[in-house]
Amino acid sequence: MSTGREYRKLWAGNAAANFGDGISFIAIPLLATQLTTSPLLIAGLPMVYSAVRFLVVLPVGAFVDRLDRKTILWVSNLSRGILLLALAALVATGTGSILALYVVFTMIGLLETAADNAALSILPSLVGTKDLDRANSQITATQLVADEFVGPPLGGLMFAVAISLPIAVTGGAYAAAALFFLGMAGSFRPQRLSTHAPSVRREVAEGAAWLARHRLLRSLAIITGLASVAYMMPFSILVLFAEDILGLGAAGYGILLSVSALGGLVGSAMAAPLRRKIGYAATTTGSLVLGSLSLFALFLTDNSWLAGLFLAVYILHAVIFSICVSSLRQRLVPDDLRGRVNAVSKLFSLAGLTIGAGLGGLFATVGGLAAPFLAGAVVVLLCALIAWPSLRKWENTHPAFS
Repeated sequence: MSTGREYRKLWAGNAAANFGDGISFIAIPLLATQLTTSPLLIAGLPMVYSAVRFLVVLPVGAFVDRLDRKTILWVSNLSRGILLLALAALVATGTGSILALYVVFTMIGLLETAADNAALSILPSLVGTKDLDRANSQITATQLVADEFVGPPLGGLMFAVAISLPIAVTGGAYAAAALFFLGMAGSFRPQRLSTHAPSVRREVAEGAAWLARHRLLRSLAIITGLASVAYMMPFSILVLFAEDILGLGAAGYGILLSVSALGGLVGSAMAAPLRRKIGYAATTTGSLVLGSLSLFALFLTDNSWLAGLFLAVYILHAVIFSICVSSLRQRLVPDDLRGRVNAVSKLFSLAGLTIGAGLGGLFATVGGLAAPFLAGAVVVLLCALIAWPSLRKWENTHPAFS
C-alpha cells in the first residue's frame, strides 16, 4: 500500500484511541456499579451517550468541513484524555460520583463523534484513491484487535488492581493519540469557494441536499440505516439468546463475542482483495447476502458452537460492507462536503440502531428469543436487493470505480 508517514501517524493515533475505547468499554460500566446501586442510573449511561451522539452528529459534521481536521483530531482526543484523567483522580481520592461520571461520559460522546468524523474525512487526503479500501481495512483490523481482544481483558484486570487505574490508562491512551495526530504535517482544512461561512443549519442542509441528489450514496445511506436496524434487533437480546437458547453462562457469552470478532478480522483482510477482484457491487451485495444467511442460520440453531461460527460470519459480512461503503463515500464526496455527508450517513445508522433495539425487544417478546434473528435476516436480504441494482448501474457507468 502506497501510504506515507502521515497516514502511519493517523493509523497510530487511531490505534491508541481504540485501545482506550476497549479499556473503557469494560471500565466505565464497572465504575458505575461502584458509584451507584441504581439499575436505572447504570442503564442510563449508554442511553445518554447514544443520545448525545445522535443530537450532535449533524452540527459536528458542519464543523469538520469548516475547521482543520487535524486540529479536531488532536484537540478532541486530548480533551478526552484530560477528562478521564480528571475522573481517575476523583475516583482515586474517593470524591468520584455518578454525576461526575455522567458529565464525563456525555462529553466523551460529543468528542468521540468529532474525532470519528474527522478521521474518516481526513483519510482521503493521506492515501491514494485506490488505497482507500486497504487503508480502511487496516484501520478496521486494528480497531477490532484493540476494542475486542486487548482492551477489554486488560481493563478488567486493571480494575481488579485499582478502580481508578483503567480510567487513568484510558486517559493516557487518548492523550497519546492526540500526540500522534498533532505530529501530522500540514493543514487539512477543506478548501471552500466562499470565505463567508453560512449558519451551521444551512451548512448541514447543504450536505443533506447533496447526499439526497447523489443516487448511489443516497441508496447506500438508506441501506446502512436498514442494516443497522437488522444488526441491533438480534444483538439487543443476544445475551438472553446465549443464556436461554444456547445455554451459555457469562464466560461462554464472552467467548461467543470474541469468536464473532475473529470473523471481523477475517473480513478486514478479505475486503480489499475481494473488491479489486470482483468490484464494489458484487462485494457489497455478496456480503449482505452472506449476512442474511448467517442470521437465518442463527435463527435455526441452538448449538453454541454453530452459533459462534454463524455469528463470526455475520460480523465478517458487516465489516466488509462497512469498509466498502466507507471507501465509496470517501472516493465520491467532495472534500469540502465530506464531514457533513459523513454526518448525515451516520445519522441514518444511529437512528437504525435505536429503532432496531426497540424492535428486537418487541419481536423477542412476541415471537421468542430467536425471532429477532429471522427479522434481521429478512431486512439484510432486503438491503441486498436494494444494493445490487444501484451499485451495478454505477459500476457500469463509472468503470473506474469497479
